[in-house]
Amino acid sequence: MLENPLLQVQNLYKHFPASHSIFGNLFGKHPKVVHAVDGVSFDLKKGQILALVGESGSGKTTVGMNVLGLQIPTKGQILFDGINVAYWSQGRLGESGINNGDQIQSLSTRQQVLLLRRRAQMIFQDPYESLDPRQRIFDIVVEPLDIHKLPVSEDDRIERVRDALETCGLAPADHFWDRYPDGLSGGQRQRVVIAGALVLEPELLVADEPVSMLDVSIRAELLNLLLDIRNKRNISIIYTTHDLATAGFFTDRMAVMYLGRIVELGPTREVLENPKHPYTKALVSVLPAPNPRRQRERMVLRGEVPNPIDLPPGCRFHPRCPEAIDKCKQVDPDFVQVTKEHQVACLLVQKQIIHLMEVNSEGVHDDT
Repeated sequence: MLENPLLQVQNLYKHFPASHSIFGNLFGKHPKVVHAVDGVSFDLKKGQILALVGESGSGKTTVGMNVLGLQIPTKGQILFDGINVAYWSQGRLGESGINNGDQIQSLSTRQQVLLLRRRAQMIFQDPYESLDPRQRIFDIVVEPLDIHKLPVSEDDRIERVRDALETCGLAPADHFWDRYPDGLSGGQRQRVVIAGALVLEPELLVADEPVSMLDVSIRAELLNLLLDIRNKRNISIIYTTHDLATAGFFTDRMAVMYLGRIVELGPTREVLENPKHPYTKALVSVLPAPNPRRQRERMVLRGEVPNPIDLPPGCRFHPRCPEAIDKCKQVDPDFVQVTKEHQVACLLVQKQIIHLMEVNSEGVHDDT
């Protein structure tokens, strides 16, 4: 029997209203929107690590915020263990007809939100801004237990904080928990952030570029920590980043995003070793090669990313694509299967697959 995914994102859209002029308001012009996320779909299994990669403004952080219910989707479904996050984030759990048991339905809206948020936590990008400088480390890590009013004794509270801190490499815990954030290094602060997420024993972590603000020398340590947490606790992780090298270091699957869309999705190693979309090829081409004698041919993209308020027709990557054809300016491509788990949204790849199928078909016909 196949295991159902822990998380299912189905045709997710998130648009933000764009400011317009006074004249636009006076003459009743249709308000424009920023297309932050446009039709994103993916699944995440229990214990799996998915990388959302792409340039700044690609929509990867917005996807993470919507998954956690911190933003309300414009359209689409986000099913977390069968519960529609898009509805409970609006206080409307149950209206969709999708639930996870009568015990969920019988709870108040606030209880529903708290119950689900215990199971999904976020690791923010900047450990300098996400920690309150006036709180001790113990108070920061124990705060989620207080917010959720978990019925644990004082000894259990202390033990949970100790376990979370020492799991994150801050040992012995009592050497750290009476200190304040300004007495810690950047790497230690991010470990505190991770400990605060782990204290509730969640099933899903959304890590929003968790190592981008840290020194290069300690990034690998934090990534190894996340990998170790996944292995020991079977936690699913969504890892957002613009750095394909770190994503390739420890993730299972990779979704490459461009201007609010996923353009390529598949196993991480397969995407990096055999990229199909021109945008993915460009990102992979600038990665440092382990063997300096086997340098990749660099593919430098020209031009600027289009305005997310005024998207180009057809494929939204075509203004910068070095391989674009005339049809790319007219047709917005659907996903095509490259392999069983590898999908690409590109007319060129679609054309290649159709050609290959025709060649194979002709070969079979000739043999008969």
